Amino acid sequence: MANVIDDETIEYVGILAKLDLSPEEREAAKKDMGRMLDYIDKLAELDTEGVEPMSHIFPVQNVFREDVVTNGDDSANILKNAPGCKDNMFRVPKTFA
Repeated sequence: MANVIDDETIEYVGILAKLDLSPEEREAAKKDMGRMLDYIDKLAELDTEGVEPMSHIFPVQNVFREDVVTNGDDSANILKNAPGCKDNMFRVPKTFA
């Protein structure tokens, strides 16, 4: 199928990727991109009839645990560390006037 990438495309991709390519690098990039597009064309020839679409090749399951409270309300012990407390809250000196 020989996908041909032109100089304008290489220039545009270079700008998007913020690359300053030398003439040799541009030619190499053109060949590489052409080979990539040829490979994609080759993949399009595959018969995918009856193959279900998927997002991963392995079965994916939720790996997160349930959000369960394990330590409960320990505010009395926590407030023991406070310089002062009032109404079950920390009481600290003013920082604003």
